Amino acid sequence: MRSRRTAVLVAVVAVCAGAVLAACAAEPRAVPDACPQRWGGDGIGGWVPAAADVDGADESLVPGSPVRALICAYPGTNTDPGGEPLGGSRTLTDQAAAMARDLAYLPVSTEDVEGPCTAVGGPMTNYLVRFAYADGSALWVGSAEEVNSCAGTTNGTVRTRSYVGKALTTAYREGTWRLPRPEDPCRGGGDRRGQGERTVPGEPEWVLVCLDGGEKWPPRREHGAAAARELAAALNDLDTVPSEHGCQGGGPEADYRDYRLVFGYAEGPPAGVHILYGCTPGVDNGMLQADVDDDVRRLMARLAP
Repeated sequence: MRSRRTAVLVAVVAVCAGAVLAACAAEPRAVPDACPQRWGGDGIGGWVPAAADVDGADESLVPGSPVRALICAYPGTNTDPGGEPLGGSRTLTDQAAAMARDLAYLPVSTEDVEGPCTAVGGPMTNYLVRFAYADGSALWVGSAEEVNSCAGTTNGTVRTRSYVGKALTTAYREGTWRLPRPEDPCRGGGDRRGQGERTVPGEPEWVLVCLDGGEKWPPRREHGAAAARELAAALNDLDTVPSEHGCQGGGPEADYRDYRLVFGYAEGPPAGVHILYGCTPGVDNGMLQADVDDDVRRLMARLAP
């Protein structure tokens, strides 16, 4: 019996020594932090050890205000994902709230949210993040970084296809959380919570209308709250269907002007909408699609560069 206790103690010490910054000491008020020794999913991201049991987890990846985030890393390759052993961990405290806030703003769905991906083989790291709350409850989020920038993220109840892999790797390696921002906002992702229910959620404060013709810095015009909300209302009046991330062209004579709309808000990330004339359906926000109507065309004629 004594030898078995010794073996268990040695195993615990080994796990603690292998962690990057994991806390092995028990805390009386919190759910104990413990990274699974292996990634239990069979794919790239999109897996958690247990579904969330926190209020609001059916509407947001990370509801509320967690006080700590434990990041568990499982490096491997995207050509043979699943079952990767734990490579290390890091605990964030002062960064946990900002991390949770940014993840909470991402658009989510209870349905399959996978989109088209390229198929370049290469390194991949699956991640689990355990968010701990002051009342002792906790919530897992599973995601990944991989070379195609294509990985699902889930809390076990809702999912998002918004890619956060690079930010997770930075947080794990450097202890600092920050979502990457594009050099040119016309090239931004524009993922915002609510875009699964409405093409443009909330009350935007401005809109940037970009005409994408292949230039590094495409022509653009920025408009204030009145124009942004008028255009948002017209887009929200369209009949939408779940996005299939594609459209049917109208032939060689079709008008193929390609617009990127970026709606900005007083708080949180922008919402992005793609409008492609000459293609059906021509409106896509990444989660919903719709056909362009005359009201949208009229407004775009006035607001486009």
